[in-house]
Amino acid sequence: METLEFVIYPDGRVQEKVSGIVGANCTEVTAAIEAELGQVVSHQPSSEFYNAVQHQSTVATTQASFSEW
Repeated sequence: METLEFVIYPDGRVQEKVSGIVGANCTEVTAAIEAELGQVVSHQPSSEFYNAVQHQSTVATTQASFSEW
């Protein structure tokens, strides 16, 4: 489950926390929001940021043989 959490402090700072997004895809998800909020002061990538996106593929191999007895 992808989750974006925002904490807005009394002085106007906004802390953004992203969870459930593996790899650097979180930067794509949050780019538009950060552009509207203003200057980004710091980034602290989570462990999910450093995880590799796993792609699952299925390969089916068939072998046809014909033998004459």
